[in-house]
Amino acid sequence: MNDLSYPIGEFKQPDQIDEQHITQWIDEIEALPSLMESAVRGLNDSQLDTPYRPDGWTVRQVIHHVPDSHIGSYCRFHWALTEDNPTIKAYDEKAFASLGYHEHLAIDTSLALLKALHARWVVLLRNMTKEDLEKTFVHPETKEINILKVVIGMYAWHGKHHLEHILALKRRMNW
Repeated sequence: MNDLSYPIGEFKQPDQIDEQHITQWIDEIEALPSLMESAVRGLNDSQLDTPYRPDGWTVRQVIHHVPDSHIGSYCRFHWALTEDNPTIKAYDEKAFASLGYHEHLAIDTSLALLKALHARWVVLLRNMTKEDLEKTFVHPETKEINILKVVIGMYAWHGKHHLEHILALKRRMNW
């Protein structure tokens, strides 16, 4: 089950994060919308409504989840860049994914949102200074201090993680 839940493994933070890591992660964030769009191109409603694993989200829910999650991160970056170590707002991703509109919303809407969001986010990320990369925010539930340069890597991983959920399902189902 772990391979189905974490097909690329869990996020592993490098001991030292250098400029090459940051550049690679931003490139991955930039590429994600096109890769997600390609991954679901041609899937029918039955395929979109197939869970990527037992008791997992459907492909449709994954597509709607990614921009929901990344909007939150985009806002967290803004708060961290404009406030001193702010405590951010947490959210219940399972509750978000179960909202009824996800079942009725075309995936094209969420794919367009992801494309626009990432276009803006990537410009912000590419223009951050070394000092900006060290800025932080606090998660209210874990009380963990999150450093923005690490969060870039976490969200690059997050996008690839969910992309691979879809791609692995397609391979297993021979779609």
